[in-house]
Amino acid sequence: MNTEKLKVHFTDNYLISPTNPITLNLIGAGGTGSKVLTALMEMNHSLIELGHAGLRVRLWDDDIVTNANLGRQRFAESETGLYKSVALINRANRFSGTNWKAETAKFEKDNLGRLPENAQATLYITCVDNVQARFGVAEILSEISNRRHQRDEPKYWLDFGNSQHTGQVLLSTIGNILQPNSEKYETVASLPMITEEFGELLKQSEQDDGTPSCSLAEALEKQDLFINSSLTQMGCSLLWSLFRYGMTPYRGFFHNLKDFNTHPIKVAL
Repeated sequence: MNTEKLKVHFTDNYLISPTNPITLNLIGAGGTGSKVLTALMEMNHSLIELGHAGLRVRLWDDDIVTNANLGRQRFAESETGLYKSVALINRANRFSGTNWKAETAKFEKDNLGRLPENAQATLYITCVDNVQARFGVAEILSEISNRRHQRDEPKYWLDFGNSQHTGQVLLSTIGNILQPNSEKYETVASLPMITEEFGELLKQSEQDDGTPSCSLAEALEKQDLFINSSLTQMGCSLLWSLFRYGMTPYRGFFHNLKDFNTHPIKVAL
């Protein structure tokens, strides 16, 4: 008789019942990031309806809206010339009555090695278009996590990335998350960062493909029209499960839109 317990990760208690809205840094406002923001609007409304404090989002991107961004990304012709982060956050706030914030800068250290202002948050979501940016985020998160915190202690990092027809979403913990005692499940306190687990693969993918997009990817015009949307819905569903169900047996997935195949990644083998 197989008595092996199902391996699961239990959500940090603070995400389940916070006293204030959960702070979230969304990094990247392009093809994926612009769609993730829409999903976060829906998630925020739903959480509040369920008695939760909701989300407080800060969107980071130093890029400007151009004609090339129209259609595939969530921008209108009237928004060309604006910062992507400002255009999206203004629209989100008008639509939802929120007071979310835009940063017109990259999420990176300055020339003196100082952390960006407002870098502190409980959740981080990256929708970046190159490997170097991921390693930069990982370095910042490691540095922040080693500090003592009064509030907004970093807990999770959700990373989105894609190529022309394929992509992946991976959830990481920032340090160990305290797990409850469980007779039914085998609990997993730590989920590795994408840069730790797939670091060499990330570097190799960028060498093989020199045209960045929303990750290890081909140029924007070479991306399948719906790969960003497909990843967004599934990835945000994983985040929603952390809030709604308080646990997950999965920490991400590999997704191939061309053959409609998705392979889930368990929290532990």
